[in-house]
Amino acid sequence: MAEKDCKQDEKRYKERVMAIKDAIELLGGKWKFCILFNLYDSGTMRFKDLQKNSVGITPKVLSNELQELEENLMITRTVNNTKPVTVSYKLTEHAKEVEPVINALINFGLKHRDKIQGK
Repeated sequence: MAEKDCKQDEKRYKERVMAIKDAIELLGGKWKFCILFNLYDSGTMRFKDLQKNSVGITPKVLSNELQELEENLMITRTVNNTKPVTVSYKLTEHAKEVEPVINALINFGLKHRDKIQGK
C-alpha cells in the first residue's frame, strides 16, 4: 500500500474514533437515551411527564440532561403560556437520526437479557 493511502486510512480511522467519542459524550450517561426514547415514543412532553416516565431520575438531573440535549441541538424547549407555566420538550430533526441507534440498543438489550436469563 502506498504511503499516501496509509496516511489517508490513518486519518479516516482517527476521524471515526473521534466520531465515536463525540457520540458517546453527547449521548452518554444513565438518562439521555431514556429521555430520547420517551420523546420518540410520545412526541412533545412536559417536564413532569418526562420525570414520571424516567423512573428514578431527580428533577435536578433531568433538568441538567435536558439542558445538555438542548445545547447539542437534540431537543427544543418551549415555555407554554399556561397557569401555572409549564415547559415542554420535543425532538429536533437532528435527534431523529439517533432513533435507529436506540432501536438497535433495545433489540440488543432484549436479546442479552434473554441470554443471561437462559431463555
